[in-house]
Amino acid sequence: MTLQVAPSGLLSAEQVASVLRSATLAPSTHNTQPWLFSSGPAGIEVHADADRTLPVADPDRRELLLSCGAALFNLRTAIHSTGVHPATSYFPRRSDPDLLALVRPRAAAPTDRKLASLAEAIPLRHTNRTPFTAKPVPPGALGTLRHAAEVEHAWLPRLDEDQLGGLNDLIRESHRLQTEDPAFRSEWQRWTGRGPDRRDGVPFAAGGAVTADDTWVLRDYGGGSRAPGAAPLVVVVGTFADQPIDRLRAGQAMQRVLLAATARGIDASFISQPVEVPVIRARLRDLLGGGLWPQIVLRLGYGAPVPRTPRRALEDVLVTPSALSV
Repeated sequence: MTLQVAPSGLLSAEQVASVLRSATLAPSTHNTQPWLFSSGPAGIEVHADADRTLPVADPDRRELLLSCGAALFNLRTAIHSTGVHPATSYFPRRSDPDLLALVRPRAAAPTDRKLASLAEAIPLRHTNRTPFTAKPVPPGALGTLRHAAEVEHAWLPRLDEDQLGGLNDLIRESHRLQTEDPAFRSEWQRWTGRGPDRRDGVPFAAGGAVTADDTWVLRDYGGGSRAPGAAPLVVVVGTFADQPIDRLRAGQAMQRVLLAATARGIDASFISQPVEVPVIRARLRDLLGGGLWPQIVLRLGYGAPVPRTPRRALEDVLVTPSALSV
């Protein structure tokens, strides 16, 4: 039996369906889309989809929590755009680690122009894996993006020239360690280079290709060749703690940064390798001064137009609500 979207709080069933579609437009590692949702009169639940984990690249589910946090931020922002406040509880049931959040759309919300612009950016945001041009990101944009991260309880340090050199080395070493692992290669190949008929994973058209001397786009999602890109603006989404709640919040901060960038016409993509290999992640933390846990590295700039990655249908990400939301 196909599950139906139920009205929730002040939202009609049609509005719930709309905000859930916005949630599904969040980014995720290899476009695994590791989220599930349910709705009931008391709230909308955000669940992790345990069947879409990456046991080799993400054994502690850190990147899964980042991805689901990004979906949660889209959900919150889309609800707010309807004029309703999304009261959010994290990990509302300790016995169920896959139930990540309960969002209660219960009260009217005042107009927020910044959130409205972010809501408009949700369908426009997409990951750009191509090399970036030499056009610099405007200096004033970095302050805006840093503020976006801080609102969501995270920090966004920019890497200086010396740190970029160190990061370059860490990317190459983590890339080497991962690609030498047959289990990693097998897992990566399952999710990348997919045909146009699939609604998950990274298709050839969205990935492009990469040359071995272009560190910033070292992963080859497309299988062709291209010229190296200019050095982009590189920032790190970081948190002072590294518990599941911090990772979920980091995902929301990441998405707020990405939407703020999109609203300004700035492209972005992820540099995942150095945060996926624990020993390299520890060295990246040291490179940042030792105070922040690096959650994801972002490169920001201006690239060639690329198609968006596909998304699963809404009916494929719905589950039966728990007693918390009915």
